[in-house]
Amino acid sequence: MTIGGIFTALIFGAIIGALGRLIVPGKQNMPIWLTIVVGIVAAFIGTWLANLFGLKTSGWNFWETIFQVALAVIGVYLVTAFWPKRTGSH
Repeated sequence: MTIGGIFTALIFGAIIGALGRLIVPGKQNMPIWLTIVVGIVAAFIGTWLANLFGLKTSGWNFWETIFQVALAVIGVYLVTAFWPKRTGSH
C-alpha cells in the first residue's frame, strides 16, 4: 500500500466513521482516533460485503456505501457500549 493509499484510507475512514456517529443518537464517548478506526474497519468490511454480493466496487457504488455506513453505525454502537466512560472529576 502506498502513502497515498494510506492517506486515502484515513480520510475515507474518518468520513465513514463520522457518518456513523451522526446517525447514532445521543452523545458518544469515544475519541476521534477511534472514530477513524471504526470507519476504516467498516469501509473494508463493507467493500468485502459488496464484493460478496457481486456489486461493482471500483469507483463509487451506492450499496457499498450503505454497507459501509451501516457497519460504522454498528461499530459506533458497540464501541460506545464497551468504551469506558470518562468521569467529570480528575
